[in-house]
Amino acid sequence: MIRHPIVALWSHPRSVSTAFERIMRSRGDLACLHEPFMYDYYVHRSTKVMPHFEAQPEHPVSYAEIRALILKKAETGPVFFKDMSYYVMPHIMEDGAFVERLTHSFLIRDPMASIVSYAKLDPDVSRDEIGLEAQWHHAAALQARGLPVTVVQSEKVQNDPVGQMRAYWKSVGLPDKPQALQFGDEVPADWQQVSGWHADVMASKSILPWTKADVVRTQTQFGELVSRAPRFAEFHAHHTPFHARLAALAL
Repeated sequence: MIRHPIVALWSHPRSVSTAFERIMRSRGDLACLHEPFMYDYYVHRSTKVMPHFEAQPEHPVSYAEIRALILKKAETGPVFFKDMSYYVMPHIMEDGAFVERLTHSFLIRDPMASIVSYAKLDPDVSRDEIGLEAQWHHAAALQARGLPVTVVQSEKVQNDPVGQMRAYWKSVGLPDKPQALQFGDEVPADWQQVSGWHADVMASKSILPWTKADVVRTQTQFGELVSRAPRFAEFHAHHTPFHARLAALAL
């Protein structure tokens, strides 16, 4: 039996991960899933109510059912899925067979930028949902098992998409497909359930650069956010060291 690859991109919210996913979908050689384990975290376990999310009744909701869905997809061809580490940590590390079946990669973004973006859509975001702490514990646990991890920074992908995606694809064992950096007009059907989160990438034709002007604007917006809600300064301070540890592993 052919053992088709399953490439997992473990992200944190507002890390440009949906644009990254769109690149992967544009390759045309992968069955792609959008945050399947979101259903276990927000629906099955009801950890928190997620705004701008319309759960699809036919989607599996438990960890076991979602795991089975991914493995079933991989019976007929290679699979890519994007998800959040905080949806599955720490219990995924107890599932050695599944963990060792996956090719693991991580996408990170400056937490100041991701926090500013997240707070616009969900002012009640929790510290756990910022997500970088869970990513670090996830990556470290995989390395402790002797499993390779690929870490990529969204800002580098935005400013050197050809070079960064070539390096990423080589690291996870996929052929280079630079044509995937230009998106078609069709929006993935499974994005409609979370369309409120992804309006910009749904309307775009390629990944957009991250400029110095973007950095300055983000710093200004973060200062304004913290003046209204000081807890976000603590969120930023908490997650910044985990971002730095992951960045030290980046391509």
